[in-house]
Amino acid sequence: MNNLGSLCNSTMKLPSRVLPLRNASVVGFRHSYNTPCDQKLTFKSKASFSFNQNSQFHAYPSPFLAFQGVINNMQKLNCLPSSSFGLHSTVSRPYGVPVEASAVETDKNPERLCVENCNNAKPQEDENIVGGEVPRAEYGNSRASLESEIDKEAWSLLRDAVVTYCGFPVGTVASNDPGDKHPLNYDQVFFRDFVPSALAFLLRGEGEIVKNFLLHTLQLQSTEKTVDCYSPRQGLMPVSFKVRTVPLGDNKFEEVIDPDFGGSAIGRVAPVDSGLWWIILLRAYGKISGDYTLQEREDFQTGIKMILNLCLADGFDMFPSLLVTDGSCMIDRKMGVHGHPLEIQALTYAALRCSREMLTVNECSKNLMTAINNRLSALSFHIREYYWVDLKKTNEIYRYKTEEYSMDATNKFNIYPEQIPPWLIDWIPEDGGYLIGNLQPAHMDFRFFTLGNLWSLISSLATPKQNEAILKLIEAKWDDIVGHMPLKICYPALENEEWRIVTGSDPKNTPWSFHNGGSWPALLWQFTLACIKMGRIELAQKAVGLAEKKLSVDRWPEYYDTPSGKFVGKQSRLYQTWAIAGFLTSRMMLEKPDMASLLFWEEDNELLENCVCALTKGGRKICSRDVAKSQILV
Repeated sequence: MNNLGSLCNSTMKLPSRVLPLRNASVVGFRHSYNTPCDQKLTFKSKASFSFNQNSQFHAYPSPFLAFQGVINNMQKLNCLPSSSFGLHSTVSRPYGVPVEASAVETDKNPERLCVENCNNAKPQEDENIVGGEVPRAEYGNSRASLESEIDKEAWSLLRDAVVTYCGFPVGTVASNDPGDKHPLNYDQVFFRDFVPSALAFLLRGEGEIVKNFLLHTLQLQSTEKTVDCYSPRQGLMPVSFKVRTVPLGDNKFEEVIDPDFGGSAIGRVAPVDSGLWWIILLRAYGKISGDYTLQEREDFQTGIKMILNLCLADGFDMFPSLLVTDGSCMIDRKMGVHGHPLEIQALTYAALRCSREMLTVNECSKNLMTAINNRLSALSFHIREYYWVDLKKTNEIYRYKTEEYSMDATNKFNIYPEQIPPWLIDWIPEDGGYLIGNLQPAHMDFRFFTLGNLWSLISSLATPKQNEAILKLIEAKWDDIVGHMPLKICYPALENEEWRIVTGSDPKNTPWSFHNGGSWPALLWQFTLACIKMGRIELAQKAVGLAEKKLSVDRWPEYYDTPSGKFVGKQSRLYQTWAIAGFLTSRMMLEKPDMASLLFWEEDNELLENCVCALTKGGRKICSRDVAKSQILV
């Protein structure tokens, strides 16, 4: 039996937190109100909602569905609660309606939940937070007189992108371009896109929108999700959601939050990174606001564990890295990043470190904490040893022997030296290096992926020396990775026959455009955070200065094209929210590096001492860690 499955003797079932539905095609929180037929819902933060005095929050009967079949091992490990636990966590409600017993009345029929009138709801007040405001608001107030014109424009645009639900802010749309007649899903709140917006508001002392986002998206985690008669496991977070206004008749409308779990996305790929970003943001909210009550709540503790169920679940893989399909992260189209892409591994490592800090340690969670520590230890060794390339390592790969069959093999993944691309030899600087984009048997993706390398640095997935080498490489190859607009999403671009085969001739991912070597301003805040951690603030200031010259003039594009990032992308949306928020967050982090320091991690020496397996079994050596240790840069 799997050793994780026997760690906790629990047979309790977790209810599926099904949201009340009238129309099965629309999933979401419901708020009904009377309003003129021509009144439309707006996502501008300054908009006011004139609810009728007879407004009501309707709750329709909705059965709680238990998990189908046998409870899996990871659920036993986490001791997830029974169906009688925490009714407040099953209620679909507007932000501000307290989740205590006084706010939820239950009659003899447990399937019906009655929630207080949304019109009378007030924001929940905590000891450290009044009306959702964070206690460090004095920083935001002191900046008012120091803001430049571009800062004022950016803040105005960011506030105009705010989405409200039941009168309270819950996120920001991906793009708010008034000239865009076909927004597709750019008018939705994307999890990964909202993170820089959330940080900008937090650093300014405005934490209400972040708290609301975390509360409402936690409710979405357990909604029923089905694509072509198949339902993924519990714990999956949506890639995005949209607040919709649905007519009920008789001049009545209801407001719903409609999530997309990938069922409507191009390629129908589930978002692996959404849950990871949610955990990272939850920690950031506590660190910056000083309000830790949210992450300590039992429903949030359960939400974290449900995401970890997916990350730590056993499969057929022999590696500690997470196996995903193409398009399951920021690069959400076919770009050859299926398998074990660095971006997912770095975000997973960061989310595990966040969870390690936030989970309450008790009898049930101690085994989960052991599993987290084991995965952190194994993953850090795996990435540091096998993903790292510099001139020395490239020369080793060049001299690899193949077809080795041994526990002490040097070429463990049977990499053929002919895979080394011609551009790599002269591109890597003498004192620089980076983590490759992907590693699988007989395959190394030597492309430089910016987000994965930055988060490996931020989370200390890479070693201190590797962190220094990554920044040295970016500095040495500034024209390639930064150019006229920071920063390239990956380098180099796929071209010619390689582009045709890998992307399927994707007309949006043409060479040096979009995900295929495009330049994304949204990566700026992560580069700034990495530079602050490494004491290279001058690099971040240089990059922010480049962005400041062009972003406002070019109307805040989503991405830039050409090898140097000189042209606005040919299909780029304008007034892209995470480009705006990323710029603002970068500026504020440079002004307050002590606040930025709350968002990164230093090396954890305790993890380095752990080895997740026994060294000998039956006289045969099964751990190759000691053999490879000498090659790791510490």
